[in-house]
Amino acid sequence: MKTAIVLAVLVLSVSARLTFRDIAEPIIDQVNSNPYSTWVAGHNTYFDGRSLEEIRGLMGSLGTPDWLHLPESELQESNDLPDAFDSRTNWPNCESIREIRDQSTCGSCWAFGAVEAISDRICITSGQKLQTRISSEDLLSCCGFTCGNGCNGGYPAAAWRWWVNTGIVTGNLYDQDNYCQPYAFPPCSHHTNGTYPACGPTKPTPKCSKECNSEYTTPYSDDKHFGKSAYSVTGINKIKTELQTYGSVEASFSVYEDFLTYKSGVYVHTSGSYLGGHAIKIIGWGVESGLEYWLCANSWNAEWGDLGYFKIAFGQCGINNGIVAGLVADQ
Repeated sequence: MKTAIVLAVLVLSVSARLTFRDIAEPIIDQVNSNPYSTWVAGHNTYFDGRSLEEIRGLMGSLGTPDWLHLPESELQESNDLPDAFDSRTNWPNCESIREIRDQSTCGSCWAFGAVEAISDRICITSGQKLQTRISSEDLLSCCGFTCGNGCNGGYPAAAWRWWVNTGIVTGNLYDQDNYCQPYAFPPCSHHTNGTYPACGPTKPTPKCSKECNSEYTTPYSDDKHFGKSAYSVTGINKIKTELQTYGSVEASFSVYEDFLTYKSGVYVHTSGSYLGGHAIKIIGWGVESGLEYWLCANSWNAEWGDLGYFKIAFGQCGINNGIVAGLVADQ
């Protein structure tokens, strides 16, 4: 019994010390040597120098508890859907749709996927006139246990419900004082030669503040933006109709080690261990080499993947089962 416990501790210890580089090269070789592979793997320097345990910390989408399930969207699915759709070209004047944010060293993907999609929907609802950004900082720090565990993960469905019930102020990237609450953590590189400074250790959840930064003149309570409804969306054609009608949605899916190496093409899980749940923003769909995919924006800055974007096959890693969205309240 003691021997088994010692061996288990040793395995966990070794696993904790494994880095992205330790697992990346075999995966890259396996994916790229397969003549039938639908995607290209490569060395994403975003993760260099990080252990697998630290990388798991970025997977912050927690499974939805029974008490939190949202009602299903009442939107009727369209019978006239194109083969491809891209929100960036459909609403070209909405700047937020084309932006890639950075969750930095915090498992806040659940908050980022929500506020990115909400920002897009506010612009779309305004007729592409209102170019605001909704704050990941306000949602992450103030939703508290209602949304989960902050930098240690949260519930995407709770984020959208919080937007409806409590509202979220404006805010964008670190140090951008033209919005109420910019993100507390600066963009970073998980390696020494990146565009951004090195990430350093994982940060704790920021403290909730009910004030805007000193450079912003609108009071916190007056800066709130609210949703009219929050709901889940199921079924491929229903998801497509939702995207084409109202804009971006938030999605959750299971991440495996090979996803870290994604560079281009349509991702299909090939190899590697499970790392955790991750939340992102879906902005469209398409077909490539006969394979249908969702077009997604990640929150690992533009150094990862295809300039921050990726394509994932329909239904892959459970992505069709974790779609949430909502309607914008009257402005």
